[in-house]
Amino acid sequence: MSGVDPRLLEILVCPLCKGKLAYRKEAAELLCKADRLAYPVKDGIPVMLEDEARKLAADEEVV
Repeated sequence: MSGVDPRLLEILVCPLCKGKLAYRKEAAELLCKADRLAYPVKDGIPVMLEDEARKLAADEEVV
């Protein structure tokens, strides 16, 4: 299972700013637009740790 439960997506927020997250299924990431971070999703489980997040490139679009 690589997808995230839709009910979980409704309640998850960025651990830093508490803002909404966008799910990028093809990259298996949860994106925070405000902090420009991408949190990985491993085996359907979001890893909501700042140390595990990837910084988004300046030219990378956040939906």
